[in-house]
Amino acid sequence: MNEIRHGTIEMTAAMLISGTIGWFVLMSGQAVTDVVFWRCSFGALTLLAICAAIGLLRPGILNLKTFSIAVGGGIAIVLNWLLLFAAYSHASISIATTVYNTQPFMLLGLGALFLGERITFTKLFWLGFAFAGMAIIVEGKPAEAAGSGSYAIGILLSLGAAFFYALAAIAAKWLKGTPPHLIALIQVSTGILMLAPFTNFSAAPHDAGGWSILITMGVVHTGVMYVLLYGAIQKLPTHLTGALSFVYPIAAIVVDRLAFGHVLGVAQIVGAIIILGAAAGMNLGWTIPLPWHRNAHLSKEAAK
Repeated sequence: MNEIRHGTIEMTAAMLISGTIGWFVLMSGQAVTDVVFWRCSFGALTLLAICAAIGLLRPGILNLKTFSIAVGGGIAIVLNWLLLFAAYSHASISIATTVYNTQPFMLLGLGALFLGERITFTKLFWLGFAFAGMAIIVEGKPAEAAGSGSYAIGILLSLGAAFFYALAAIAAKWLKGTPPHLIALIQVSTGILMLAPFTNFSAAPHDAGGWSILITMGVVHTGVMYVLLYGAIQKLPTHLTGALSFVYPIAAIVVDRLAFGHVLGVAQIVGAIIILGAAAGMNLGWTIPLPWHRNAHLSKEAAK
């Protein structure tokens, strides 16, 4: 029981931290590529210290294949951050985060394609349910965005971010048994190499406040968050991990409302509830009672 309680606290804390990252991205005043570069840099330093402390820097833990997959996952996770952070300024933190939570459905298709996982009627039902929510959100764009394509761009960027997150999740499945903190270190180190040529170092903050935002994103939103998240995953059953993951979009919506005054319209709220409900159905394994299943059950009962 203590392990479940500790895992619940760790998972909740990790999701609350994730829910605040949009505020830090927008308040940094940095270009998206610069934000992600500094996040990777400070995150790498934090994770390097953590991996050293728990003895994960010794030789023999990784082979070339494992390392290559981890790098591929790193490329996907960095592209995911770039697209999601870019979406915030187009469709708001609330909408971008909600649309981003279509990840389970991206993973559904990729799992069938690369891992041979079976797609059931129930999964297709939740996919269609989420698509309906997406359509409502697209149609429910705020009046001030009616004359521009920015809102639609934000949604497309969020969908792209979800796709690359799903790719990173597929890579993580292939890396089962590899220490997760080491995977995270490889991912953020990959991000440093990817983004260094595109980072405008002359635009780096010139005051302590600006640096504190970037350092917090690297240390807290990357290093500490990974430790909490992986610690929780090791302690909690899958259904509880899935349920607590919805603290993230809720926290993001609250932060968006309190910090920037963004209020969702009725259609956007309905669409968000539908998408998050569909994602919950997928993550928690909710089943749909099918008429033919009921008839088959009644036939079996009658045969007895």
